[in-house]
Amino acid sequence: MSSGFVPLPPSTCAAFPGYDDLYCKFCFVYGQDWVPTAGLEEGISQITSTSDVSPTTLVWNFPIDITFKSTNPSGWPQIVVSVYGPDFFGNDVVRGYGAVHVPFTPGRHTRTIAMFVPESTSRLQKFTSWFTGRRPEFTDPRVVAKGEGREVTRVRSQGFVTISFNVVTKDMKKLGYDVSPSDMQNPSLVPTEGIPKY
Repeated sequence: MSSGFVPLPPSTCAAFPGYDDLYCKFCFVYGQDWVPTAGLEEGISQITSTSDVSPTTLVWNFPIDITFKSTNPSGWPQIVVSVYGPDFFGNDVVRGYGAVHVPFTPGRHTRTIAMFVPESTSRLQKFTSWFTGRRPEFTDPRVVAKGEGREVTRVRSQGFVTISFNVVTKDMKKLGYDVSPSDMQNPSLVPTEGIPKY
């Protein structure tokens, strides 16, 4: 290994015990004051499988590159991830939904998202969905990043997705926000104007 080289974890990997040959879709959800200026707002990965070297980890390792601009931190962007794979009959069914905010502070960050799947509300619906190969899923996965409309949804935890972020911010101080606090474990978006510095 040459000096200066630091091995980095995969940019996107997952653990879904009992499932293989999965792919993921992603999209961003953000507030009305945010505008994407470059990159893709949504996309889809390749299909990946576990290996003998890593029998429990699925690695997609595909880059997601996007740039946003805003003058208001309200509605800070979230990434929504949907994972799909084949069922017993070969139909593509959802294996998990999850969402996480893009980190506030500049630098490299790793986030693990606990995934979940919608559940049928009765045994008859469970049997019918299994028999027909049509499992419950959201018509729009963006609902995962929002609170409204999910009050009566029954879900079950299933798997984890880990994403590595490389975040760069620009002109935050000009807008009065300090995103580089001394305590990097608890970053906050707090206006710096009017707050005494000691």
